[in-house]
Amino acid sequence: MFSKNWAFMAVFSFLVVCLVTTMTAQAEIVPGSASRSRMPLRYDYYDEKCEDLEDIVWSKMKRIVQLHRNAPAQLLRLVFHDCFIGGCDASILLADSNKNRTVEREAIPNRTLKGFNFIDTIKDEIEEACPGVVSCSDILVLAARDGIVLAGGPYYPVLTGRRDSKESFFDEAMSEIPRPNGNISEILRLFSLRGFDERETVALLGGHNIGRIGCEFIRLRLSNFMGTGLPDPTVPPDFLEELKRKCPENNSTINNMFNEHTGRDLSESALSYFQEVSAFSSVVASFDNHYYKTLMRGRGLLFADQQLMANEKTAAAVTDYAYDDGTIFRTEFAHAMAKLSNIGVLTGSKGEVRHSCSHLNF
Repeated sequence: MFSKNWAFMAVFSFLVVCLVTTMTAQAEIVPGSASRSRMPLRYDYYDEKCEDLEDIVWSKMKRIVQLHRNAPAQLLRLVFHDCFIGGCDASILLADSNKNRTVEREAIPNRTLKGFNFIDTIKDEIEEACPGVVSCSDILVLAARDGIVLAGGPYYPVLTGRRDSKESFFDEAMSEIPRPNGNISEILRLFSLRGFDERETVALLGGHNIGRIGCEFIRLRLSNFMGTGLPDPTVPPDFLEELKRKCPENNSTINNMFNEHTGRDLSESALSYFQEVSAFSSVVASFDNHYYKTLMRGRGLLFADQQLMANEKTAAAVTDYAYDDGTIFRTEFAHAMAKLSNIGVLTGSKGEVRHSCSHLNF
């Protein structure tokens, strides 16, 4: 027990030092965010005005995940799409009040996002306890972190003090969200613009090991790859047939776990088992390094996933994560997520604290 606690504290301390150093030295800047505040976030930001914030978020997330097992994956994707465009400012949460389709969540890459209702539920409870104090952007990054932990993923510290954006970035979301069929050069370019190197990019994409993927993102690989009218030639024949069975025309999603752990496709009974694993288990089978093991075998679900094997540096990182027992991946994923959560934040007098996460204050 002592050795486990010591190891946890060592990793936690490492993450804290890295985060504090990063935030005090310079703010993470994303394209279009040069005017954003460089004031650092901090751990005790809400101690005087809403000291129970993290307890409220954790309690609500436990209930949400108990009722909706896919919630951690949905919130992980939601926070990624928010932070990737304009920074972690809750701009992704703004609804299209004028019905003119100019907000981020209406951009094509974001139309399959889910989890907005979970953030609204948490916000409502926090508003009852601490009205007008806690930003939606802080709630989103905290809820996503807690969802990852509840899914069996690693804990990482989250600084607070973000403010919510008064604008949304539709055009940027249309052009700068990594595409499921993007090649490795495009993937690395977009992540590099946000300050992530090749290894950090590989670590963040490891978030694909939980949740479900819409078959619409896979079908073109199966029958009309790059407009050729033929399947993706890099997909192993047996895997191609398996994907076709899992994604018929009337099927909408595919479980990320059907192709892992055993070195072969999981049976339906195995699938059922993994879907029933308790969300409160300390180590849930899904959040390990199976994503990287599938890439090593050429069996990534998305073309963009498999492209990580097409670059020397990203392939080396995939190999490191695949052959380790999961410790390296979990540690580096935690650090990359902490870094992602600090991109382009609004602090001080910038932005606002929204009363409703989907609408600007009046």
